[in-house]
Amino acid sequence: MSEREAKGKIGVKELSPIDIYKLLPRTNCKECGEENCMAFATRVVNREVPIEKCPPILKKELEKAYKQLKEMLKPAVKEIVVGAGERAVKIGGKLVMYRHELTYFNPTAIAIDVTDEMPENEILSRIKRIEEFRYEYIGQILKLDMVAVRSTSNDPDKFKAAVKKVAENTKLPMILCSLNPTVLEAGLMAAPKARPLLYAATKDNWREMAELALMYGCPLTVFAPNNLKLLKSLVKTLLEYGVEDLVLDPGTFAGDGLADTLNNFTMIRRLACKGGDELLGFPLLGVPMTVWLDSSGVAPEIVKWRESYLAAMLIVRFADILIMHSLDGWALLPNTILRANIYTDPRKPVAVEPGLKVFGIPDENSPVMFTTNFALTYYTVASDIESAKINAYLLVVDTEGIAVDSAVAGRKLTAEKVAEALRASGIEGKVKHRKLIIPGKAARLSGEIEELSGWQVLVGPRDSSEIPKFLQEKWQSS
Repeated sequence: MSEREAKGKIGVKELSPIDIYKLLPRTNCKECGEENCMAFATRVVNREVPIEKCPPILKKELEKAYKQLKEMLKPAVKEIVVGAGERAVKIGGKLVMYRHELTYFNPTAIAIDVTDEMPENEILSRIKRIEEFRYEYIGQILKLDMVAVRSTSNDPDKFKAAVKKVAENTKLPMILCSLNPTVLEAGLMAAPKARPLLYAATKDNWREMAELALMYGCPLTVFAPNNLKLLKSLVKTLLEYGVEDLVLDPGTFAGDGLADTLNNFTMIRRLACKGGDELLGFPLLGVPMTVWLDSSGVAPEIVKWRESYLAAMLIVRFADILIMHSLDGWALLPNTILRANIYTDPRKPVAVEPGLKVFGIPDENSPVMFTTNFALTYYTVASDIESAKINAYLLVVDTEGIAVDSAVAGRKLTAEKVAEALRASGIEGKVKHRKLIIPGKAARLSGEIEELSGWQVLVGPRDSSEIPKFLQEKWQSS
């Protein structure tokens, strides 16, 4: 039995800090910024810091230990880079099957397609819409990631012209899609240094596709629709041939094939993360746009809706990259928000930087309020203030990313913290009054805040949507 097969049978051993600590220098030199080597090992296991943060482990005499650590820490799903330069996209790199086990890294990349039979103005229009897709969500800018150039003509010259047009008008990474190696090579010649993802190697063309991947230094998709045995066989063959950066496409089927699609994605990820099967430890590619292949007589809005919900299913079923067709905001936005929610660290609340925030053009008589640095709380309050066009100061208190009521109950929000935040913010030099509006859910802290800060406390509404009414009724008369 090979080492790879053995690992697959016994499963993946979960690492503990002790496993890492045994291979560290154990000198407690503090060069990593931690108090001792065990503290550093704990952070490494939690993937909070890379092993390279330990300078001594990079020395020649510890080279063997370093290699052992790198092998132990490598993700179950290999990380693949698509594209070149600052807009390159990382896919894969997953350590666990479920996000509650640790966290997910490298959010699912969403690619929008263009074809080599589209008129030039349509290609340019779609590129422009892809680039302009932006939505701010709790401090993050949601956007699209890639362009998939598909050859529907099977004409090398047309495909080359289309790839050239895309490369000239966007720096987004590309996926070049054709099962014809001659067509794909023509596309590569139009952008030889772009490092696109090649789509796709099959049982019929794998050798020619492997040669292209090696020649141009590109990652390669392996396509074996609804046949995991063939998929593994192709992966093994390509690895032995020298192609190391692979992406797996087990097929995306809508309608009656949906169950098979979701089962295949789930089994592949389970075998990689739980079973240690290295032949399946690569990023997964889904193609929700397959719903358009069987859309004759169906209203476009219905097809877009089908594509959107199929994309959502694939995002939660471990897809690392998606190819989609629709550019409608209503079809894309729910999935970019879903992706953002899944790819947060479940161990840490999403937080914003504490400090004094300014809204509108406040003066020395403008109201001063405070809230916590839990991102959802902050952006809700900020949105309500901005929508009402209120000129005000908002003090964001560090509660380790916890909402007001929970922070009060857990002593993460205290009168001492509020008083200290007031002093550190410099707000006393910006307003002539000493009145602080506090959230209604923090009412129990009002007396202590007044004692410690010297500010008069006004207990505000429990819901930030009522701030405009509160200010109208209470602030101007206070």
